[in-house]
Amino acid sequence: MEEMHQGRITKDGIRIYEDADFAGMRSAGAIAAQILDEVGKLVAPGATTGELDAFIERRVTELGTTSATIGYKGYQHASCISVNHVVCHGIPGAKIPGRKNDVLLEGDILNIDVTVIKDGWFGDTSRMYIAGTAKKFAQRLITVTYDCLMYGIEQVKPGNTFDDIARAIQTHAHKNRMSVVKDFCGHGLGRVFHSPPNVLHYVPVRAASQPAPVLEEGMFFTIEPMINLGKADTKVLKDEWTAITVDKKLTAQFEHSIGVTATGAEIFTPSEKDIYFPKL
Repeated sequence: MEEMHQGRITKDGIRIYEDADFAGMRSAGAIAAQILDEVGKLVAPGATTGELDAFIERRVTELGTTSATIGYKGYQHASCISVNHVVCHGIPGAKIPGRKNDVLLEGDILNIDVTVIKDGWFGDTSRMYIAGTAKKFAQRLITVTYDCLMYGIEQVKPGNTFDDIARAIQTHAHKNRMSVVKDFCGHGLGRVFHSPPNVLHYVPVRAASQPAPVLEEGMFFTIEPMINLGKADTKVLKDEWTAITVDKKLTAQFEHSIGVTATGAEIFTPSEKDIYFPKL
């Protein structure tokens, strides 16, 4: 479907969508956000990640959408559920790293990531949850990570660059003595799951001849910072999906799908109930 779209492509390979396309992204994003609102009621000590994913898969179908992740590169689940020191791509129903099963325990923090397809448009978002009551350092990590996302979104406007987004995220994380994961990033989306640009959450060293892409009205992409309490280093486990912090310290992530407007950013995946993360 992407090749049928007539929007312009920038010199950096980034699709520029049209005004009418924003409606499709709003519709897909709203359903993804609704599912995250609903699943939060099930997050508690004793729940399993497999149960949470089964609920998500059922709601994806009931709400008239398709899961973007089931069948994607062989993945077979409607969500990624990443617990404690799992950075991203945690497999629901599989053993939580360091445990014998997928049962949530008191104080666990977890990211749930959902992507749905509605009328050919992709809605992609993730959010942090707490099983029971988290320890204060975990609560602070969640708050800082959410704020990193929102500071990044504040930089989204025509004329700014993707490095402006990254700088806002990196500055806030480092100010709070936390690190930014460099091995994973946000991405373009629209009528495809992943497309240019790569949306970094740290400021890379760039050659003068290769400056950061400039934001333009009509760009669609995700911002999804992963912030660690310890070092930024990660590794992928033998299942070839689950990424963990090397030092096994806690990590957190929030993700929104974004559209660049004439004056700033439109968040396609807001919570209708304002449930962005659990009250701490």
